[in-house]
Amino acid sequence: MESMTRGGTRWKRFALVMVPSVAATAAIGVSLAQGALAASFAVSGQEFKVTAGTLVGHGFAQYGGVDMGYADLKGDGKTAHPVAISTFKNASITNMCQSVVTDVPFVGKITLKLTAGDKGTDVQADKLYLDVSELDGNAKFENIDIGVAAKDTDKPGVGKGPAVKDTSILPNGFAQQADVATLTGVKQKAWATTAGTFELSGLSMRLHKGDGPKVECY
Repeated sequence: MESMTRGGTRWKRFALVMVPSVAATAAIGVSLAQGALAASFAVSGQEFKVTAGTLVGHGFAQYGGVDMGYADLKGDGKTAHPVAISTFKNASITNMCQSVVTDVPFVGKITLKLTAGDKGTDVQADKLYLDVSELDGNAKFENIDIGVAAKDTDKPGVGKGPAVKDTSILPNGFAQQADVATLTGVKQKAWATTAGTFELSGLSMRLHKGDGPKVECY
């Protein structure tokens, strides 16, 4: 821990697997038993990478969940992907990058890369939900509550985050929330992103031959 001040907490390295392992395992088990989905759709068989220079989110909450999706790029087999769901009432993002790699028959690996918010105008999102499997970066929280029940993160007078997408995901399970979350130097892998609105200023999308840090976001 780098520092702790009244009303704010900062970690040098922030992993979204802050949910204790026992709580996360329980959340996954209950979600599977009840058929609960973190994302409102069956996710694809491909994780994607995302980076951001800075993400400033107001109305932050985070809890464990499961994304059900396709096991791979072939067939209809499904599998469960444990995720940490980070939610924001609204967020501003600078230097955003998103990339995904596909192995195309007779062509080889092709990287689809999207960038936005790198020309002076931030990306803006409302009711943003990030279903993440890995995250590294720096984070600062303002007025953080750790150990809140997941179902209460949107409760009037108590909760700080947006609406809980699916309260059947261990509603009394571990969660955390904050008035403001500021993340910098973000690198993450995710299965899904959903938002009420997503405004991508300076959007650029390109296809690149190959994969790796030279063509992917990292």
